[in-house]
Amino acid sequence: MTDRQQAILAAIIEQYAEVAVPVGSVTLAKLFGVSSATIRSEMARLEDMNLIAQPHTSAGRVPTDKGYRMYVNTLTNAEAVDLPRGFDRSARAIDAHVSSHLDKSDRAIRSAVDSLVELTGNLGLATIGSELYMNGISNLFSHPEFMSGSHVQSVARLIDNLEPWLREAAPNEPLNVYIGSENPIGKSSGATLIISRFRSPYSDHSYIGVLGPTRQNYARVMQLVRHAGAMLEEVL
Repeated sequence: MTDRQQAILAAIIEQYAEVAVPVGSVTLAKLFGVSSATIRSEMARLEDMNLIAQPHTSAGRVPTDKGYRMYVNTLTNAEAVDLPRGFDRSARAIDAHVSSHLDKSDRAIRSAVDSLVELTGNLGLATIGSELYMNGISNLFSHPEFMSGSHVQSVARLIDNLEPWLREAAPNEPLNVYIGSENPIGKSSGATLIISRFRSPYSDHSYIGVLGPTRQNYARVMQLVRHAGAMLEEVL
């Protein structure tokens, strides 16, 4: 995979996250300063690698789960990741909400989840002892992907089984990202689960994170979830 193909894949993912419609060659040609024919040729190669797909004839392209995985791995493996614009302000908002409840661990964790819901527009979740706290389900189903169709049932199944799955699987990385078909439950949900493991008074394997569509701003959401977990571990 060439550097330009990698950059085009990233541009498709980031543009699609923002506008929720397939990304066309004309848009990318302007962005990269090359001809539409050059972009179409590169898109064909990305499609051959199953990193993007064309949902309709004459439509632009959307990322596949495999494309998202390659992109997320790039973000995860980068030695230095530029913080998304506005991240510091968002991080301070989480810190302020959590800091106002330091006398009660459960309230602090709930506040961190509620902050993630507000900042990401996704469903937020965290383990508090042996319970799973969730907020923002209306956010989740307001995304265009989940307003109708078969995805809804798969997402509901994923939500129903999250608590026992987290308890059994105990994901071991500080930040864990499960994209679409990688999810252990609801593989056809078109949802991404981003969770951070942290130590709390309840357990060495407490979790906080978000559940949203595969179409989202991974750089920002991954950093916010990572920050929320690190903040809770530090203050609790």
